[in-house]
Amino acid sequence: MNKIILTSILLFSLSLTAQYDSRIYDIINAVSAERIEADITTLANFGTRHTLSDTVSQTRGIGAARRWIKSEFDKISNDCADCLEVFYQKDFVEKGTNGRIVNDVWVVNVVAIKRGTKHPNRFIVMSGDIDSRVSDPTNFTSDSPGANDNASGMAGTIEAARVLSKYDFESSIIFVGLSGEEQGLFGGKGLAAYAKENEWDIVGILNNDMIGNIKGVDGVVSNRDFRIFSEPVPVTETEKQRNARRFYGGEVDGVSRQLARYVHKTVKTYMPEMNPTMIYRLDRFGRGGHHRPFNDAGYAGIRIMESHENYTQQHQDIRVEDGIAYGDVLEHVNFEYAKKLTAVNAINLASIAWAPPGPEKVEIGGIVRPAAKFKWSPVEGAIGYKIYWRETTSPTWDNYKFVRNTNIFTLDGIVIDNYFFGIAAIGEDGHESPVVFPNAIFR
Repeated sequence: MNKIILTSILLFSLSLTAQYDSRIYDIINAVSAERIEADITTLANFGTRHTLSDTVSQTRGIGAARRWIKSEFDKISNDCADCLEVFYQKDFVEKGTNGRIVNDVWVVNVVAIKRGTKHPNRFIVMSGDIDSRVSDPTNFTSDSPGANDNASGMAGTIEAARVLSKYDFESSIIFVGLSGEEQGLFGGKGLAAYAKENEWDIVGILNNDMIGNIKGVDGVVSNRDFRIFSEPVPVTETEKQRNARRFYGGEVDGVSRQLARYVHKTVKTYMPEMNPTMIYRLDRFGRGGHHRPFNDAGYAGIRIMESHENYTQQHQDIRVEDGIAYGDVLEHVNFEYAKKLTAVNAINLASIAWAPPGPEKVEIGGIVRPAAKFKWSPVEGAIGYKIYWRETTSPTWDNYKFVRNTNIFTLDGIVIDNYFFGIAAIGEDGHESPVVFPNAIFR
């Protein structure tokens, strides 16, 4: 009898630590390069999607593009018994707000929500940008197909909605097309403000901006590399929190960095053929993307994008110059690669939405002791917790201890000075929350 009980415990522990969910592989396999190609082609064929472009035409301009995106979300919802809440969210931006707003304009986002069964007001967000531009950011009439920047991210968001609409999740997932990115990140600002006004509990946003190019301007070609950009700590932290970091650490352990680590780990677990690189930077050098307005509001947010950019195909008038074909056109998009990065998003959306929330409060103790001590707030629906630790120079959470039936634990023999720590809540199917870095001290 004792052997049977021991075997059962071991099998239960193995099922938890392995953390493989066959549904994740089903999601990966369901993503279609053909559908993504068709959607990118449709978006590119609107001629231009500049934020200030035509809104009346049925075939050209950002108005036609956003109506088509909404119609696609509506079709997906119809196919899943109205499982998506689809709507426009918009804000008025006055002429002269900055140098790129040369006319008054409504910045209109297209939002589709797959509402969670248990935590309907807790959201994980995937975004793509609707708009495009040529060399002159105020030119809203010239052809600007924006096939990679950013029809690829928008098509990936639509495809992720198609695939994930077939599942139910404990937390809500938002799929959104954001406008006004090239004019000053206005769509993200508007939706972040809307989230605050409606008291949305946003776990994080996965911003997809250019996920279709594999041939870099530096000559490197790869269909497996991609980058995850994340800021180190929230810009909204208080002076007290900044001072605490000097003594307790956490310089690279803000909520956005934890989200980046989560994506990295999920990909290495389920898509080991891919090579995610965490970039310790808000965005590319001196540049910006639509996760930033969410970061500015205190939400976790990361940018997922190709590793090898080609600047001759970004923000360029369509032309041939010195034998180089400039312009962001369809022929430069690798649809199989866009499929892979869409799957990267989909499996992380699903994993987070299936997981319980992380502990709100994580306390750490053990100063001048040969052990690290923890207390954390219990999480409803969690069957246990993982206490993670890593060396202070490691980018990833490399070690963990699984515990259950407790929210107090001591790691004997682990000196608190030499490691960073965090705690994740584990659901009954093995999915876990993003790691929560300690946010309180106890003696």
